[in-house]
Amino acid sequence: MSESPKYEQRGAQFAGGFAETVQGDQIGGNIHNYAAQQNLAEAAKDIQQLLQQLSESNPTNTPSEKMVVVEKTIKQIEADPTLRERVIGAIKSGGIEAFKELINHPLVNILVAVLEGWQVGD
Repeated sequence: MSESPKYEQRGAQFAGGFAETVQGDQIGGNIHNYAAQQNLAEAAKDIQQLLQQLSESNPTNTPSEKMVVVEKTIKQIEADPTLRERVIGAIKSGGIEAFKELINHPLVNILVAVLEGWQVGD
């Protein structure tokens, strides 16, 4: 007679990570979620390209002109539900400051203020 497993684990999901260093008195290591970092970088790259494209085709000399570019950027993000979810997910997993640092564009602070409102609303 075979003995059945002590614990039922069908359907269980296990998470893991990569520990760079583990000290002798540490129970675990530092866990790095590289997938989240990659998603953050990809979403930031997409937004940076969008901001750059719209800035090249619209003036950004005055505060109101800058707001027009940000508004157009927001409308394009809203029109693409997949991009919107990627941006929100990237901000939630990587943080707003990391997102801002990855976007090398002068309008990023204005845009991020709107995106923070989305994060709170979701």
